[in-house]
Amino acid sequence: MALWEETAQTIALKIQRREVSAEEVTQSALDRLAQVNPSINAVVDCFDHEALNEAQKIDTKLNAGEPVGILAGVPVTIKVNVDQIGRATTNGIRLQKDQIAQKDNPVVANLRRAGAIIIGRTNTPAFSLRWFTRNSLHGHTKNPLNSKITPGGSSGGAAASVAAGIGAIGHGTDIAGSIRYPAYACGVHGLRPSLGRVPAHNFSGPDRFIGAQLTAVSGPISRSIGDLRLALKAMAQPDVRDPWYVGMPLNGIEVPKRLAICTSPDDLMVDPRIKTHLQQAADKIAAAGWQVEEVSLPPLRIAMENQLTLWMAEMRQGASSALAREQDPDAILVYDRLVARCTKSSPENIMEVLQIRASLTRQWREFLQIYPVVLCPVSGQLPFKDLLDLQTQTDFDEIIEAQMLQIGLPFMGLPCLSVATGKAGDLPVGVQLIASHFREDLLLDLGEIIGETIPAVTPNF
Repeated sequence: MALWEETAQTIALKIQRREVSAEEVTQSALDRLAQVNPSINAVVDCFDHEALNEAQKIDTKLNAGEPVGILAGVPVTIKVNVDQIGRATTNGIRLQKDQIAQKDNPVVANLRRAGAIIIGRTNTPAFSLRWFTRNSLHGHTKNPLNSKITPGGSSGGAAASVAAGIGAIGHGTDIAGSIRYPAYACGVHGLRPSLGRVPAHNFSGPDRFIGAQLTAVSGPISRSIGDLRLALKAMAQPDVRDPWYVGMPLNGIEVPKRLAICTSPDDLMVDPRIKTHLQQAADKIAAAGWQVEEVSLPPLRIAMENQLTLWMAEMRQGASSALAREQDPDAILVYDRLVARCTKSSPENIMEVLQIRASLTRQWREFLQIYPVVLCPVSGQLPFKDLLDLQTQTDFDEIIEAQMLQIGLPFMGLPCLSVATGKAGDLPVGVQLIASHFREDLLLDLGEIIGETIPAVTPNF
């Protein structure tokens, strides 16, 4: 197995044992990037020289017997919507192509402190607005598994990179599915941590408004559940510069082994092939000693609608003028269609939304006291045809409906895990696990039961 194919856990262990050098691993990752990235355009800013220099520093420390971090020598990628010293925080828009970060976002700083080697920055749709990844600045990212389907978004570049073997871990962000859906579409695993688990802030711009503060998080995408656990440990180190950061233990108290399965939450239409994978996952969890019950979940549709209202109020306040100046046609069309769904954005409406958020969060917390983990779909549909959201209004409405769980769950700040479970024909399939706040450990424990380590793919287009 080539070094670029190895998991982060294996790479870190081999480097610690001096079986391979960090420089060798980094060169292997860079060679893989050069081989496959021209086909998929997942990485839009590459760091060959800088990455090798950082790897040499790791090797020097090891040769001197100095301690190194838990990700020492592990190649990773960073999404272009977070600050990285000396690089533009473009968020996929031309208006920010010269917005050079003077400080690292805390999540980037934590990855550096853990010894990770940043080999490139990954693409996102303009304004990180869609479940598809194309923009007028960096271009169109393709899914390495199947060029006809979306790589997901907004962390489409991160998931496509990981799936193609460009780095063992991809950094992503998730406000309405932007980690979980790209992982699902690219056939890998993605963890949306709890609000407050992973510190993050972009110093290159002002603080975000309350909607994003309450719902946007950073987290990892990888080909193995073990790598997600390792990445979370690195990303979640304390940093008080994020006012929402909470220093909770990574492992919580023991809970009753009760799993709730719901194949059609809030009467969501779900593809039968997805339901088959849900049942297969439930059977594996039951075989591992968990009591599995099919039940109805607390409200999700109302969470989706209020999350969309909060999200669009945020966009109106902070990005509508930039949208007009950027003139990215994809972003304008999607924004206009979303705004048409969310006609209430007055201060009174937002106060009501925040009141509903408290009520729904309470209901979900109470439910998760009884059933500590929920198994449900990632999406109601298998991965969408690429750029489908730009087609008819009917197509767009069906996408929004299918993404109810992607949009609704962040409204309560809950942690969720998208686990790849196989394929239906040439389309990847996965399932989603949900737990209460700061119980990512439960998600990862069950994820290891149902999710295998995924081999990297080489695009054949």
